[in-house]
Amino acid sequence: MPRYGDDLVEEVRTRNDIVDVIGSYVQLQKKGSSYFGLCPFHNEKSPSFSVTPSKQMYYCFGCGAGGNVFTFVMQYENLTFGEAMQTLAQRVGMDLPEQELSDAQRQEADKRARLLEVNKEAAKYFYSLLRSERGAHALRYFESRGLSEETMRRFGLGCSGQYSDGLYRYLRGKGYTDELLKESGLVAIDEVRGGHDRFWNRAMFPIMDVRSRVIGFGGRVMGEGEPKYLNSPETKIFDKSRNLYGLHIAKNTKRNQILLCEGYVDVISLHQAGFDNAVASLGTALTSGHANLLKRYTKEVYLTYDSDGAGVRAALRAIPILKEVGLLTKVINMQPYKDPDEFIKALGAEEYQRRIDAAENSFLFEIRILEEQYDMNDPESKTAFYNEIAARLLNFSEELERNNYIEAVAGRYRIGFDNLRKLVNQQANRGGIVREAPKKTGIHENKKKEDGMKKSQKLLLTWLVEDNRLFEAVRGLVTAEDFPEEPLSRVAREVFEQYEGEGSVNPARIVSLFPGEEEQREVAGLFNAKIHEVETKSDMEKAFRETVLRVKENSINERMQRTDPTDLTSLMQVVEAKKALEKLEKLHISIE
Repeated sequence: MPRYGDDLVEEVRTRNDIVDVIGSYVQLQKKGSSYFGLCPFHNEKSPSFSVTPSKQMYYCFGCGAGGNVFTFVMQYENLTFGEAMQTLAQRVGMDLPEQELSDAQRQEADKRARLLEVNKEAAKYFYSLLRSERGAHALRYFESRGLSEETMRRFGLGCSGQYSDGLYRYLRGKGYTDELLKESGLVAIDEVRGGHDRFWNRAMFPIMDVRSRVIGFGGRVMGEGEPKYLNSPETKIFDKSRNLYGLHIAKNTKRNQILLCEGYVDVISLHQAGFDNAVASLGTALTSGHANLLKRYTKEVYLTYDSDGAGVRAALRAIPILKEVGLLTKVINMQPYKDPDEFIKALGAEEYQRRIDAAENSFLFEIRILEEQYDMNDPESKTAFYNEIAARLLNFSEELERNNYIEAVAGRYRIGFDNLRKLVNQQANRGGIVREAPKKTGIHENKKKEDGMKKSQKLLLTWLVEDNRLFEAVRGLVTAEDFPEEPLSRVAREVFEQYEGEGSVNPARIVSLFPGEEEQREVAGLFNAKIHEVETKSDMEKAFRETVLRVKENSINERMQRTDPTDLTSLMQVVEAKKALEKLEKLHISIE
């Protein structure tokens, strides 16, 4: 994390009001002192995502995502802290000074920069080789796929030589070390063969990140050889699960959706045909990282995977991942052709656009594929199919949406709306409504269950932050030492120090003290514990007092367990604390 000074970080944060920033990404509605909207980090129908101006923090009570304005931009835009600083500073017209980096951070940044240089040089080498006599075989391959010179130039296509050390010798001639070349994934070094290329005798596809920097390569073998397609290994600059081929162009599309393909040539063919919104995953199955990346640039994803069995299975795996982050998902039917490249060559761009316009709702696609597992001429099998449909319809928690799907499915399969709804209700009565929800696949699936004491500690901190007057009610009774476990301990110290020094608490500033995204989410949760509304002032005083007692009693018990029985001084302190607790139990805490 760049070492920006605390004052500068705080200035950038305070000049970017969190409601304004998040409101540019998420539709928010004011309710009381906070704003609510649909969480952008998981799929939900009812708003549980809150943004609180007084805290300058956001928190989702559904998935636990939370933090300050930096956390949001980092998570939503898939940025580092330094990149988020630059983005937010630019938003308010601030010029940031040169980043202050530690020696280790500077070395890491230099290494990344050098790796990007190496990849750029390799791309230039492959590009020029394609346009030389040695690249004739690869050039014929690209031309046989119907790619124009303009398209090849736009995507930086190239080829690797027929000798296994051509790139290695070229890059060594540019002054790059064996260590760096090995780390780039472009070259392997061993004692027997020395340096040799990962890619040789292949048509080359440079892979670029959203900033159009070359971060890796894909290569298709020329002639016989295995594997047919080969990608760069993951490196410090190349993460397959967080990048998509073609997105550096597709992010600027004016179209309403992103077309998600399986192969590089499919993407390139679609772009050449005028569909500049096509992307593909990088030789790996779709991940939640891909889905969140897509959500930065679109609300709709149309799957245009291969129409064979493997493509259908890939689509069925991708649909819940895309839905989980809230992306509307449809499936394009390319029958009788296998993939977009074949389709475009056979029927052209206009017909492909008609297929886009007729793309199938992803749930109805799943049901249609499910039908293939049943014998619809056999009454028993047909009944089982309808029961499975009814069970799946229960996954739509909102009645209106569920009824809309019941109507659509009933019409397609001629079941009758009332008959299918009755079947759905029967499934619900058998426990369907409360059955286990489909497994989440995204970044929030590891949310931990908390014990009662941690909840009480979080609740006390939330109470103190919500109403700073409560500090006076617990002055001398509760201290930061009563929160023994990290990160609660550090947060509590900051909370009490801020109040003693400034008379108020700035929770968003505390979040900035924690560099990791997961830590920031946890800290945000500390300031957003559920406070159950109470009707009267006396009820609130009672609930607050009981929470203070639980936290204080736990703190004393923890100290007793840690105290050496031979340490008389510490034992006396514990005894005094227990006496104070007895007085506290009889004390009335007044909240004015």
